[in-house]
Order: sequence, then C-alpha cells, then structure tokens
Amino acid sequence: MTGFGPHNPHPLSRMKTELVWEGKYDEFGNRREMNVSNLALPLQKIETIDEPRSRAEEQGSLFDATKAHRDDFRNRLIWGDNKLVIASLLEEFRGRLDLIYIDPPFDVGADFTLAVPIGEGKETVEKEQSVLEMVAYRDTWGRGKDSYVQMLYERISLARDLLSERGALYIHIGPAVNHVVRSMADEIFGGGCFQNEIIWKRTYAHSDASKFGVVHDCILYYGKTPSPLFVTQYRPHDESYIKSHYGQVDANGRRFRLVTLSAAGSGPARRFGDRVIEPPPGRHWAWGQERINDGLKSGKIVYASTGQPNIKQYLDEVKGTVIQTIWDDIPPVNPVGKELVGYATQKPEKLLERIIAASCPENGIVADFFCGSGTAGAVAEQLGRRWIMCDLGRFSIHTTRKRLIGLQRDLHEAGKPYRSFDLYNLGRYERQWWQKDSLNGADDQHRAIVLKFFKAEPLHSAPSPLLHARKGAAFVHVDGIDSIFTRPEVKEVAQAVAAAGGREVYILAWDFEMDIRQVTAAVEAETGVKLRLSRIPREIMEKNRAEVPPFFEVAVLEASPVVRKEGKERKVDIKLSNFLPSLSEVPSKELEVLQERAVESGFDFIDFWAIDFDWKPNRPFNHHWQDFRTRKERTLKTVSDAGHVYSKPGKYVACVKVVDVFGCDTSITVEVEV
Repeated sequence: MTGFGPHNPHPLSRMKTELVWEGKYDEFGNRREMNVSNLALPLQKIETIDEPRSRAEEQGSLFDATKAHRDDFRNRLIWGDNKLVIASLLEEFRGRLDLIYIDPPFDVGADFTLAVPIGEGKETVEKEQSVLEMVAYRDTWGRGKDSYVQMLYERISLARDLLSERGALYIHIGPAVNHVVRSMADEIFGGGCFQNEIIWKRTYAHSDASKFGVVHDCILYYGKTPSPLFVTQYRPHDESYIKSHYGQVDANGRRFRLVTLSAAGSGPARRFGDRVIEPPPGRHWAWGQERINDGLKSGKIVYASTGQPNIKQYLDEVKGTVIQTIWDDIPPVNPVGKELVGYATQKPEKLLERIIAASCPENGIVADFFCGSGTAGAVAEQLGRRWIMCDLGRFSIHTTRKRLIGLQRDLHEAGKPYRSFDLYNLGRYERQWWQKDSLNGADDQHRAIVLKFFKAEPLHSAPSPLLHARKGAAFVHVDGIDSIFTRPEVKEVAQAVAAAGGREVYILAWDFEMDIRQVTAAVEAETGVKLRLSRIPREIMEKNRAEVPPFFEVAVLEASPVVRKEGKERKVDIKLSNFLPSLSEVPSKELEVLQERAVESGFDFIDFWAIDFDWKPNRPFNHHWQDFRTRKERTLKTVSDAGHVYSKPGKYVACVKVVDVFGCDTSITVEVEV
C-alpha cells in the first residue's frame, strides 16, 4: 500500500475549514440550494396609511403634500414569513438596500408571554405567543443550533442580494450563538467582508450564582463588499476626560489642550516665523507651510517650553470620542420612557440611531426582517431614511403600525417631513405556495390536514359535497384553500345541513367576506341551523407542527353611521355598538374569566380602530380616521369625530377595522346614505 505524502496527499489534508450543520447538505452530499423563483410571491397591499393627511382632509384644512412628505416613496410594513418576503422583494429591490438590521430570536428558552393592558385602567392580561410564532420558534430551535443556523443561512443568503454594493448587514445576536452565526455569515459574505463584532452592554447586572453574569449582546457587522459605506460615529467626552485633557482655558473662556504638530514618518523642515525648525527624529510636520503660516497668524500654533510647535486644540472644535466596538453608553429601554411600547424584545432607539447613522446615507433604505416593535423603522423615519419591515407576528405588526402612526403625527405637528407607509401581506399567495410545496397542489389533502387539527371525523359518504366531516353532533364544512367564504355560501351550507337533519355546523375558512356575521343571524332564524364561523389558523402551514392550534370563532363587530346636518353639509361619523373579541391568544388558564369579561365589556379589548369612509372592494383600506390606546392614554372613543363630508348625496360604504389588544383584526362594512 502506498503511503501518504507530498506525492499522495491524504484526503483530509485538502479539506477546508467549514461550518457544517444538519440540513446544509442533502442525502447525497450535495449542497442544498434555494430556488428563489419558487419562493417569490406577489405582495398584497391591504392598508395605506398617511394619518396627518387623512386627518387634514377630514377636517377640511389644507395639506401641502410637497412640504409634509419627504418624497413619493412609501415605506412598507409586511406581515408574513420573512423568507418569502425577502424573496418577494428581490425583483424590485435587488441591489437597492443600504442597510439591513436583523434581531432574530436567539434564546432557546425564551418566554414570549406579554402583559397587555385592557380597558382604561391599569389592568393587564397575559397574551401568549401566537401558535404560528410558537411553531416557527420551535422549528427554529427543533434541532438546536443546527436548525437555527439553517434558518438564518437561508434568510441571510437571500438578504445579501438585496444590499447595494456599499450596503451593510448588522446581525444582532446573543453570545451563546455568536460563534456559529459568525462562521455561517463568513461563508455567505466571505471573510473579507466582515467588518466588526460589536459588544453592546444591554444591562448593568445579571445575577447568576454558577457563572459570570451575561450583560451583553453581540452585533456582527458585514459589508456587501469589503468597503461598505461607513460614517465615523462619536460620543461626547465625559467630564473627567474634559478636566484631565482640556484643563487650559483661553481669555474667551474656551477650553483647549496642546497636541503635537508632528506625525510619524520623515519630512522636511518648515519655517515658523523667523525660524526654520526641523521635525523630531523619525517624524514630519503634519501641516504644510501655508497652513502653518495661517496657524501662526490665528494663534492656533503655540510653542512648548522645549521650543517645539504644538497645535491649540479647542474642545468645542472636537466632535467627541470616536466610537469603538464596545458600546457601554446605550442603556436598555427606560421602563417609564416615551419610546416604551410594551414589547418584550424592544431595543432602544439610540442603538439603532448609531447603526443607521453609521451605515445608511440620507434618504437610503433601511430594512428589518424581524421587526418586533418597529424600532428600526421608527428611527429610520426620524432620521429621514426610507424603510421596509416585516414580521411573522400579528402583535408585532399591530404594535409597529400604532407606533409609526403616532410618529407620523408627532413629526407633522413639529413641522417636520415624514413618509407615508403601506401595510402588505402575502395573503392567499402564501397559502398557494404551501399548497404547492407541501400538499402537491391537492385541495383534498388541505382539507384532510384541517380536519386532522380540528379533530373532526371525515365523512366518507357525505349527504352533500358541502359537508365534509362531523364533530360530535355537528357537521363541518371546510372552505377551499384559495377561497373567501361568502354570504351566499352561508345559506347554501345551512340548507345542506338542514336537509341532512343537522342542527349545527362548523364553517372553517381562511377568510370570510365582510359583514358575514350580519347575515348569519338571519340564516340561522330561517333554517334553524346554528352556524359557527372559525378561521383556519395560519399555523397549520408550518412544518414539523405537532400541537393542535386553536380554531377561534370570528369576532363579532357591529357599528352604525351617525349623520348630522350642519348648514348645507351632512357630516358622517361611525359609532361602535358591539364588539366581542375572539380571544385567540389568551392563555387557557385565563380564558373562562376573560370570556365573561368580553361579553360584559367587549370595548375594553379594543386597542385600535380605523375607518375608511369610502371603501371599495379590491382596494386597500385607506385610513381616513383612527383612534387607539397608548400605554399612557388608555381612553378610546367609541364614536369617531371625523365629521366626514361626502362630495355629493348618495349611498356609500364605509369600512370599519378593529384591532384587539392581542393584535387580531376584524372588519365590517357600514352602509351610509346622505
């Protein structure tokens, strides 16, 4: 047998250093590649939000869009799986983003239960992580760091293509996963694109008897290329530094210090007035002759006791201390501060200010694909940058929407420009992708999965094609994967149940037509069939699902128009008359008590509501008016004060959107005649 050596290298001697995780390679040892074209889905615009403009138009006051708006770019807030969202943005934004900041979940044992306030007092109720978020989080950590790295690898690989040539990516993670994430990101970007590992001291103390307390997070900074845009950041000198380094004060009261005029390297002598002075050995004069002459005239150059020229450096001419890689000057969010929105993983605005100011030019585009409470977008808006954000959680999207509407108001009232934003989702296209990817395109497979999680018994010889299963004594109807359950279908299903001798039916659908609740009562009275409308939880699309997601009944919302005559005008407002939330994300231990509370005072569960006074089908909801609770201001109007005036008499349709304290929204339409 031939021995190994220079002429017969051992196979291991040629292997490169590589981070390998489960899922990186397929069963045949081939690198798994993503087909982006299969992931790209059209984004659906469902809301358009320009609160100051809408309010001005409702009040009949002038609104100069050219002065109020920075430009025509509309920021984007997107609800959906960020892998699909990133892939869907590539067609329009490939190579256009200046900065991407991501703060993915990095604590395998994290508790995402939130205490959300209800009503006008200080009462709170626990909100669980949605089942969709729980399943996604379990998938992220199902195989420990392997699945976590695979999740990030897919998203960062796609996101890199969105960056401009001088763009940057900041990955905010914990020290427990720092080493594997950095190795993975090095592979995607190439080691030459790694810029810094930043240590952010996020808290002052952390008690742990078994080891040193962990008080920091890590932020990995990469450029699309080895030379990304970077603007040096400074922080003010502290008082002790000023006293020790700027101890001299001139006749005008300006603090200064003396710094050497020479720098390392060789160079010629220079004339200082009537003297020619050689630089110290191994050094040269940092200023040229012309600048030296100016410095002598202005008094900027003074002589030390040794006769060597120095520069008088004034404190007020210095920007501060250059920021290095350890950030210990940014505290966590103040628990009583204005920026607090009550989101568990909220990051301080100062942290994002530093990152955005360093790596995104004016009017550049900032993206955050794990946006949480929307800090990146809020700071980008304040700094005049454009933004794109997305998140999987409904509560995150709702929190961010409220925060950005409030910021629009604040900027406008301060006379500062802002940008409008739109809310998007992937809607039925996300379900179509799931159907094609996981169900081989078969709707009967979709129905079987829904019934499995609903724990219903399929009917093999159904009395009607509209009846698919039984649950106890009730029938079950499962709507199609690419359908909206409509009002005519309510009657058809009820009649099919009555013909089969049934008295109750569960109707499971992905979406229901607006006003569906208003017709069910009439159909129940006509047919004698109890109709239970439940949304199919989006969670069932997640891979490796094991827990049964809850099928909550559609919330009940009722409203009516209020029309008053003022002179020749007829002004219209909307009055909320009833709301019964679905309680879809309430911990089971609190469900019974909160159900009673919701029946008694459903309005306490409303966190936000808005009106589109001139709603049209197949058009995004336009926020003409809205009211919402904040952590400090808990009151909520139940009658709008818009005083909307229609351009001419006739019949119109207003759309009312209510979002409960858990982030779940319900919409109905209201007919208005003026």
